[in-house]
Amino acid sequence: MLLPETSFSRRIDPLLEKIGQGISWVWVMLLAVIVVNVVLRYVFSEGRIEFEEIQWHLYSTGFLLSLGYAYQADAHIRVDVLHEFMKPQTQAWIELYGILLFLLPFIALVLIFGVPFVWVSFELSEVSQAPGGLPFRWAIKTMLPLGFGLLLMAVFSRLSRVWVFLFADTHPLEDTDGP
Repeated sequence: MLLPETSFSRRIDPLLEKIGQGISWVWVMLLAVIVVNVVLRYVFSEGRIEFEEIQWHLYSTGFLLSLGYAYQADAHIRVDVLHEFMKPQTQAWIELYGILLFLLPFIALVLIFGVPFVWVSFELSEVSQAPGGLPFRWAIKTMLPLGFGLLLMAVFSRLSRVWVFLFADTHPLEDTDGP
């Protein structure tokens, strides 16, 4: 389904694309840390908890900060077997209802509970419980609301495009199924 661009989506989508391209380097760093950790463990018999925690942090950062880009690029999971046989108008209605009924409430819950989760960690100066673990646990916890904030931007961009597709007078409706 090709959705029309809006002034909002023309501002947000390039930003999300740049962030997605930048975050893609996290996966290269993750691979390097894994290789170093494996070499240290199996060649030098020296395991380092810092490297294991950095792996978790890099994976979490890459995943969470890529959510917005994946949604903006339409690279998210859906049931394509069913989706590809639907008319564009039907696809747009399903997208609209999915955003309004499922995605926005879920993002709201994550942000409502995620921000205090990070704040408490920051106030307590939370650190890893593992000996030799990483400090600043709040920094990795910050990726949760940050990632979902980026996803929220992508959702609003997509919502504006779906809205124009469905309701703009300039768009010729291909079917009149409605909801």
